[in-house]
Amino acid sequence: MQRNEISVLMSLYKKENPAFLVACLDSVLAQTLLPKEIVIVIDGPITSKLQQVLDEYQSKSGLLRLLPQKENKGLGYTLAIGVEACQYELVARMDTDDLMLPTRLEEQVNCFNQNTDLAICGTNIEEFIEDSSNIISRRLVPESNQAIRQFSKKRNPFNHMTVMFRRSDILKVGNYQPMQGFEDYYLWARLLKAGYKAYNIQDFLVKARVGKDMYKRRGGWQYLINGVRGRIAVYHAGLGNFFDFTVTTGVHIVVSLMPNRIRARFYQEALH
Repeated sequence: MQRNEISVLMSLYKKENPAFLVACLDSVLAQTLLPKEIVIVIDGPITSKLQQVLDEYQSKSGLLRLLPQKENKGLGYTLAIGVEACQYELVARMDTDDLMLPTRLEEQVNCFNQNTDLAICGTNIEEFIEDSSNIISRRLVPESNQAIRQFSKKRNPFNHMTVMFRRSDILKVGNYQPMQGFEDYYLWARLLKAGYKAYNIQDFLVKARVGKDMYKRRGGWQYLINGVRGRIAVYHAGLGNFFDFTVTTGVHIVVSLMPNRIRARFYQEALH
């Protein structure tokens, strides 16, 4: 197997299922192009079983770099710490319960090698419940830089757990910042507004694990409030105009207050 100067970046929370973490790490270590490090920021205290998994893989591969934090502060804080800590220019994001297909890192690195001005590269995803063969939905994202910029005015143009980016470019636009539910979208808005180039590979290179309560968690008053705050920040930082903001915020409010059954159908049929 080849190696390349890539950092894989993850944030680990105490509620993660140890078996899901094992499957995730196995998928990273099965890459046709291995990273040089797997940086895991530990967002507060974790369970002994999760720590056991980390110790085992740290011993097995020698690639893990663990950055334990004293208290849980959320994804925006931990990923900002992780980006600062990564030792290599190309950083691949990954969630601790998802699965990379074997060629993911290699295909993304090829894109950066072919496009020296590229700042970020994502892929499509397949979403599954329990078994990775049980695909319930797919999320396709726009391919070209222009299409991504246009799409970003209304919706997040990347699947977060699939992106690979240049660390230096992310730091130049202010890194991740606390913005519950919108940590990534807010960062991409600033990146695109600053003129950086983007691309999405049109293959499904990550399988994203979703829970049976996924659509339920995308509703309610707190989700509504966090979403409105996030969209205000994206509007001020991004490429969209006031009309785009009004339409997307209105949709967010309606979807947040929908009955769960209707919201699930809306996500599956209208947004994927």
